[in-house]
Amino acid sequence: QVQLVESGGGLVQPGGSLRLSCAASKTISSIAMINVMGWYRQAPGKERELVAVESRTGSTNYADADSLKGRFTVSRDNAKNTVYLQMNSLEPEDTAVYFCYAAGVTSGGVFDASPYWGQGTQVTVSS
Repeated sequence: QVQLVESGGGLVQPGGSLRLSCAASKTISSIAMINVMGWYRQAPGKERELVAVESRTGSTNYADADSLKGRFTVSRDNAKNTVYLQMNSLEPEDTAVYFCYAAGVTSGGVFDASPYWGQGTQVTVSS
């Protein structure tokens, strides 16, 4: 099993910034590589939706939403098996639980295509 531990959520005023972090680990064997890591979010009463993901080679895929463009940036540190989400110019509509996502984990010479999710971190944008 892969554990994803998120941090960095909280309450921020409109126009503010937050940086989310998510570190992946395994208890039995170390992780050699993770194909895809990124972020989804789920607002109250809505379905979980893609925010952004990044491959281990640096290719990114952002949600097809004009509201995110230019404000959110996903990045990775492959050596640390960590993914980040820099969120700027936050709006009340960004309020949601943000979930870390990982898929395609190689560990102990074994490839695991299963998707893994973190427990989520709350981001609240309010004055």
